Amino acid sequence: MKFIKSIFDKEGNDIEKFNKLDLDERSIVFYSENSVILYPYVEEIIRELQNRDQKVCYLTSSKDDPILKNKNENVRVFYIGDSELEKMKFFLRLKAKMLIMTMPDLGSYHIKRSKVFPVHYVYVFHTITSTHMVFQKNAFDQFDSMFCVGPYQIQELRATEQLYNLKQKNLVECGSGLIDKLIRSRSSLPQQQNFLSKNNKKNILIAPSWGKQNLLESIGIELVKILLDAGYYVTVRPHPMTIKKSPKIIKQILEKFEKNPDFLLDTNTSSFEQLFSSYALITDWSGIGHEYAFVCERPVIYVDVPKKDYNKEYEKIGLVPFEISIRDKIGEIIAVQNIETIPERIEFLYDPSNNFENKIQKIRNDSIFNIGESGKVTANEIIRIISEKA
Repeated sequence: MKFIKSIFDKEGNDIEKFNKLDLDERSIVFYSENSVILYPYVEEIIRELQNRDQKVCYLTSSKDDPILKNKNENVRVFYIGDSELEKMKFFLRLKAKMLIMTMPDLGSYHIKRSKVFPVHYVYVFHTITSTHMVFQKNAFDQFDSMFCVGPYQIQELRATEQLYNLKQKNLVECGSGLIDKLIRSRSSLPQQQNFLSKNNKKNILIAPSWGKQNLLESIGIELVKILLDAGYYVTVRPHPMTIKKSPKIIKQILEKFEKNPDFLLDTNTSSFEQLFSSYALITDWSGIGHEYAFVCERPVIYVDVPKKDYNKEYEKIGLVPFEISIRDKIGEIIAVQNIETIPERIEFLYDPSNNFENKIQKIRNDSIFNIGESGKVTANEIIRIISEKA
């Protein structure tokens, strides 16, 4: 009871502290929702702003957000709780020059534009994906700026604006801070990795998206059994929303495989250690496939479950979504009814003679802006925007 009380006390105290700041102290505000922690996706941006002695505020609705342990005086962190009603009231009265977040659908649910101040709203992508299929139709309509990962997003957003006669947003060629961070982390690892588990078996990572028709919820148990029977070490990394919304499937998987020494359930989704140590990645429509391919420069096995088309009008845009067009270029697509062939396909696909590395490097360089420099480019744009609002 004391713990619960302390969390609520902190929530109220932090909101009060934030609201008492001078406007200059809260010019740049980041917001992290509870289900997808923002920090890994904006760490490069925040670091660049810190290098320029620029103060930022970071609001979070997750009591597990690693940035709550931050000690940097230029980054002020505030825990504002996860009550939808309280968040709605807070954001309606927000005073800040800029709010940056990875949460789409601004204005549609509990996060709405401020009624009391001309805040500039910025969307940062937390995954390398299209804008017009996996998001809802109006997901980005109320944002002022979009910090885009690659050219395909700019093409999609401009086509959407034209189709629905929307006001043009400020679309910025930024890149992916997460990809930059992971590439830098991988460069410190040994050049020749064996990808073996402690049991001296090839480590296979299953990291899907979430939803009733996605990999884990539909064929997860069957797939894990096939891989274990084939002699692999299997790590299952559920999507955070699967952990939150589908605890039953997590329980079933644990009951079936928990005692197997060649099985691991990894729920630490803020860590990317498993990405680097995996011989192969099996996924569905999750953006982790792009991260694995573009960072580890290794192919991906995609199980062809039904696609996530939250926007039923996406075909009107007239552009093939990035995640559809790229799958067979950076890996192999396996039909659900053929998952028993996956062990065989792993041994073929990941053979060094297939030379996927050079092919993936070229696709990555063509698909992502400013590789290695996204933090600097994005920080420049943030400072430009708030300077104009001075």
